[in-house]
Amino acid sequence: MITAHIMDLGGEVNHHKFLPQFNRFHPLHFFLGPDAGTVPENYSCSSYGINTVGIIRAPRGDGKEAIVLVTPYNSLKITRAEALSMGIAYALFSLLARVTWLSKDIVWLAGDSRHGEYTAVASWLRDYHTASFGDLKHSEICAASNLSEMKTMHNSFRHAGTMAAALVIKVTNRSTEFEKDALTIYAEASNGQMPNLDLINIVNYLAVHGQGYRVKVQKIWSLLNVWWLKSLGQLIEMLGKLAGSLNPQWNFGIPVSEYVECTATLASSLYNQALGVPTGPHGAFRDYQVDAITMEISPKFSSSLNNRQYEILLHVGRLVEGVVRSVNNLLEKFHQSFFLYLLTSPSRFVSVGVYMIAFALLVAPLPLVAASLFSDATKSNPDAEKDKYASKPASTLQPAPTFTSWKWLYAAKQVLVVHLWSAIVTLLPYFVDQIPDSSPTTKLSIWIVLSIITLLFLDSFSGSSFPSTIRSRDTEWILLKSVTVAATFIGLCLMSVINFATAEIGALLLVPMCLTAVPLRLDNKVNTLRALIRGACNVIFIFVGFPVTVFFVLKGALEGFDNMRFGDFWNWAESLWAWNSATYIYMCMVHLPCWVLCIQTLLHRF
Repeated sequence: MITAHIMDLGGEVNHHKFLPQFNRFHPLHFFLGPDAGTVPENYSCSSYGINTVGIIRAPRGDGKEAIVLVTPYNSLKITRAEALSMGIAYALFSLLARVTWLSKDIVWLAGDSRHGEYTAVASWLRDYHTASFGDLKHSEICAASNLSEMKTMHNSFRHAGTMAAALVIKVTNRSTEFEKDALTIYAEASNGQMPNLDLINIVNYLAVHGQGYRVKVQKIWSLLNVWWLKSLGQLIEMLGKLAGSLNPQWNFGIPVSEYVECTATLASSLYNQALGVPTGPHGAFRDYQVDAITMEISPKFSSSLNNRQYEILLHVGRLVEGVVRSVNNLLEKFHQSFFLYLLTSPSRFVSVGVYMIAFALLVAPLPLVAASLFSDATKSNPDAEKDKYASKPASTLQPAPTFTSWKWLYAAKQVLVVHLWSAIVTLLPYFVDQIPDSSPTTKLSIWIVLSIITLLFLDSFSGSSFPSTIRSRDTEWILLKSVTVAATFIGLCLMSVINFATAEIGALLLVPMCLTAVPLRLDNKVNTLRALIRGACNVIFIFVGFPVTVFFVLKGALEGFDNMRFGDFWNWAESLWAWNSATYIYMCMVHLPCWVLCIQTLLHRF
């Protein structure tokens, strides 16, 4: 039916067949790119999902650019909301087929979401950008008639220009509980990628000022009722009023409710970017560097969806038409906007030039502390200078250097062994996941036990402890901490290139843990209040810094501690590697080895 309507409008149409992609853990999954995935071996011809793709050629364009409209629907059981989404897209498609101002092609993707909305969009994009179309290599077991049909589809796969932007349109039955209809914008893609900020600004401006929608972005609802956040907001509001009374130009006051809501939105934006998992089917476009968002329209009353279909179609159609006009007039070569930002509301953001300062201030002390610790270790061991040179035979008077002055290499060796162990821990789930009929709790327990055994084996096999020839034992932990801090600094800086939000949260946890780490035996010897507080802080940082603890604390803060299970961490880690999230690499190869090395520092000769 969709095909017939598109052809009646004079558009080009083709069908795209695909199979569900099962993302299983693979050692090199993170480095394989957006087309990673495995196709199931046992399937039938009815397992195929069928996307319908319609294309309008721009009368004023040269076919080099295109705008994509996506409407997911379940072909097996379409809902009223999905039918309304399809109706909105068809109305827009019929309008754009008649206009003369188009300079970019229009592509309408009616995605079959029987295997998931993201799968439908990602499969089409993968075949759009490669030479393989529609998983045809898996159609050999189908009937001959179906095979010939798929060959026809293969030959008729349509392409438009390079995608300039994409909009995913969804209508839901959920009530907004507000006086206005609501539009929720989902923008986060894989590994913290965000679309061009102007795309969000255009949608927000046209929705609020043009169609009267209440525009929302995701927020952490549990933060809205936190007492200390409200108290902080009241303090800032009071200081703002006081400053405004002294000088009217110092008007930085903000109401408490607005401060709390913006903080909850900022925390949600930071968390979603750090998690690295797309918040909607638009995330598949960002893997190909295409700006895309998901627009979810919710009526003010769930029952009004049946009575206000024409009104919703009219308002959403006008909104999307305005966005298409804006993108159609955009010349990207002369365009500049933000791609690295954190949202605090649909119309406000924190740019990278602001929040990178906080990250820089967090990690800046690390190389300085590493150099200072190394210098202190050298000065505190005067015997090393005496042993720096050994006597040669009597026939020569020139001293010969020995390896005693290179004692920091033993600390570097110990750090290297721990990081090698972290690489093994990263790969262990690939083998643990092969165990049949095992629960997430069992898999997580096996993962932890194997990790501990591997660490003990590598430590005993490598002999990474300091040699007995070094006289000053008090410098061992100083050198170990120095190299640990340096390795942590390098890991956080590398992670900031891949996912800045993950590096930001990681720095909040790792920097205090690294800087305060001191052997507990030293604090026990001093027996002062300062030493007691420092020792208690070290124990707390180690406990809170454990990745499993971090997960359960965040999960409890976001969802509550009622239905929490030990195996939830395995499910979470499994979702990270299934979505190719760099957060999994950071957790295993940056955060975990730093945590282990800090424990070794605390327990040094305890």
